[in-house]
Amino acid sequence: MSIDEGLNFMENPSSNKIKIGISSCLTGENVRFDSGHKRNSFIMNVLASHFQFMPFCPEVEIGLGIPRETIRLVRVDNETRCVGTKTKDLDVTEKLRTCATQQGHWHQELCGYILKKDSPSCGMERVRLYSGDMPERIGVGIYAKELIKNFPYLPVEEEGRLGDAVLRENFIQRVFVYARWKALIRDDFSWKRLTEFHANHKYIYMSHDQNEALDLGRWLANSSKIDSDDLQNTYLEKMMRLLKKRADRKAHTNTLQHIQRHLKTLLEKDDKQELQEVIEQYRNGLLPLIVPITLLKHHFRKNPHPYITNTYYMQPHPSELMLLNTL
Repeated sequence: MSIDEGLNFMENPSSNKIKIGISSCLTGENVRFDSGHKRNSFIMNVLASHFQFMPFCPEVEIGLGIPRETIRLVRVDNETRCVGTKTKDLDVTEKLRTCATQQGHWHQELCGYILKKDSPSCGMERVRLYSGDMPERIGVGIYAKELIKNFPYLPVEEEGRLGDAVLRENFIQRVFVYARWKALIRDDFSWKRLTEFHANHKYIYMSHDQNEALDLGRWLANSSKIDSDDLQNTYLEKMMRLLKKRADRKAHTNTLQHIQRHLKTLLEKDDKQELQEVIEQYRNGLLPLIVPITLLKHHFRKNPHPYITNTYYMQPHPSELMLLNTL
């Protein structure tokens, strides 16, 4: 996918929405054990405009009714099982694992997945795991664990964690990068096209971890003779591991300063000073990230630079999401 196609893809999401799996209860479907739902307003009022949700409830899929007996994770002989809270012989562990594997045909089309927190089937982390009557928040939902094992690079998040601005932006950024990656490997993949993809995402990588971004760039530069499948798999593993790291103000400031250097000889003294001050104010927490990025975009519109034009850092996802306003 070219940068122009990618920007069009983000600006006109209705023409080609990115598919995201989601726990059905979060969309308002009455699939909970008590016949209720857990509709999430941010997901349905904001994200639904940009993504095509694929709702799924594994508990309903395996035949548990609505309403139904609640289930929970328990430790049995050093193994985690998912069992009924009332019916002692109700054990749905294997059914949930099998269910996750059977959904692979549509899971592979996804670019992200939003799971229900605390769920013994869908919880991504910190699910109550019982040893006797004393639970510890160390469990992972059975369906969620199998999903992540089958698709280790798929961006996955819980709805509860989306309330954190940094985690929210990190997840959605990974979704868009993963979507562009899948478009890249669908077409005529080559080392040359991968180097273009890398260049377009270089500053995004840098904002997560400068050292790992440099290591990834050096590895790619020396990998032109690697088998195509190995090249894809290794780059994807390194890229998604890097993107899972949280971008902080220090890393963003460093990235902004790198981009600013492309304007060093092009700006008047007053404009240069203003830009430096805005970046410093962002570093000190006085301004959100959108402010220095908007100012940089303004200067690059007046002073076009081919490399910066083709970078996603200053437009990683649709502006309507307003994610950079809270960072």
